[in-house]
Amino acid sequence: MGASEKTAAGNIIKQGSILALASILVRVIGMIYRIPIANIIGDEGNGIYSAAFEIYNIMLIISSYGMPMAVSKLVSAKCAEKKYKNAYQLFRYSMIFSVITGGSAALFIYFGADMLEARFFSKYQGIAIPLRILAPTIFIVAVMGTLRGLFQGRKTMMPTAVSQIFEQIVNAFVSVAAAWFLVRKHQGKADQAVWGAAGSTLGTCIGALTAFLILFLIYLLYRPVMGRQKRRDVASVRESVGASYKLIVLTVIPIVLSQTVYQLSGIVDVTLFNSVMGQKGTAAREVSTLLGVYSTKYRTLVNVPIAISTAIASSMVPGLAVSVLQGDMASLHYKIRSAIRFNMVIAFPSAMGLSVLATPIVRLLFPSSPDYVLGGTMLMTGSVCVIFYALSTVTSGVLQSIDKMNLPVLHSLLSLILHIVLVFVLLKYTSLGAFALVVGNVTYPILVCYLNARSVRKALDYRQDVVKTYCIPLLSSCVMGICTYGVYRIVLLLTRKIYIAIFPALAAAVIVYFVCVLKLGGLNRQELYEFPMGRRMSIVADKFHLLRD
Repeated sequence: MGASEKTAAGNIIKQGSILALASILVRVIGMIYRIPIANIIGDEGNGIYSAAFEIYNIMLIISSYGMPMAVSKLVSAKCAEKKYKNAYQLFRYSMIFSVITGGSAALFIYFGADMLEARFFSKYQGIAIPLRILAPTIFIVAVMGTLRGLFQGRKTMMPTAVSQIFEQIVNAFVSVAAAWFLVRKHQGKADQAVWGAAGSTLGTCIGALTAFLILFLIYLLYRPVMGRQKRRDVASVRESVGASYKLIVLTVIPIVLSQTVYQLSGIVDVTLFNSVMGQKGTAAREVSTLLGVYSTKYRTLVNVPIAISTAIASSMVPGLAVSVLQGDMASLHYKIRSAIRFNMVIAFPSAMGLSVLATPIVRLLFPSSPDYVLGGTMLMTGSVCVIFYALSTVTSGVLQSIDKMNLPVLHSLLSLILHIVLVFVLLKYTSLGAFALVVGNVTYPILVCYLNARSVRKALDYRQDVVKTYCIPLLSSCVMGICTYGVYRIVLLLTRKIYIAIFPALAAAVIVYFVCVLKLGGLNRQELYEFPMGRRMSIVADKFHLLRD
């Protein structure tokens, strides 16, 4: 493997790491501010909020979710050919496309909120109110997504990362303040939980607007660079408007459909749980409460490490698209191998850590909730989904990069069908209750992983190193899990304080996993350099003779 391929793969990891670190910070902020939100609006309000967000997410995906990845792929491919005029023409047309689709979806949600509540979520009285607050956000995010795609196509994740962080900070402050104010204003009334959920959604809108303004300012600063590049481009032949929009649509639709199918699993979960549990005689408030526990104390926490795989998938698409365009299979294979290995090195310990510390984490984050045991058990049971979501996300990005755009859609659809059948059977014929949703959340990505991996292998004659990618991280995570739980129990026994015991346990987890992975040969020096602060970590590793050169 030549130096240029390693440099390109390293750049994918580094750019992906920037976005991953921002995504983790965003998820951590989101997790932290959901704590006061959960305490302010209660589990019933969280259930209403989650139901509204499922509708919001599906409309967001349909209207604009695929734009950042699609624009980054189109722009990077044209820029690799030095066709800057065509690249920025595609960006301009993509922006028009986003304005139309995002605007249409926003109008539909705003004026159709009552219909959606009556038709699909009759047990969630008042869901139309938070939906109307979320409606303008769809338009803002659609336009913002195209700007992010432009910068990602130029192989820089910094604008996206910075805007995401500021978006979430504003979101956190506004959400907590608005939820507190509206709950206090409607205290003691039947619609108190509804207005609490509505206050939570206001922060989403204001945060998105803040991020858009930041990206727009960066875009204005970047425009002179675009102008100079276009003036140097004398080779591009202007493509017709029809051909440009056809290319955009053919690139966007498979990405949108793939994500739509995934998001439908969340809609299906809420709808099936609502319907089947209602038929069993479960009270509407209990249904909302159980869904609130599932969404807040389980889904929110497992989504934190999953954000890493999403970031890597976004960062790898432009680089893989260029390798495909150049016909450089060696570089393509190395980039894929590096991205998957990076994800697994993070996903395995994340899943193990969430599992062994599930109940103390939930209890620490939600101290006033009476359902911390239920939430902790859900997290312990379903944390393994982190591994499969990480792998399915990255392999979907690979297939989309090599123009096998329809395969992730088909694989997601097949998995969704199995998911619907399984969740319905478990809800209908067992007493699992909300744990049926946890089981479905684990099984859904497993089939996608298998089908994606098979397609990548066939399309590229590609093989992943099983021992270094999967076996060593798994074994290291098991050792880490035993040590972590042991440290937690010992410190808890001595102090009787969860918030004191959990931090030494987390420190032990990082150290033990780091030592095990390096001693077992899971990462060599060059691979470690590709990680954030990799050279500094290598200095520490050398002092303790951990690295195998």
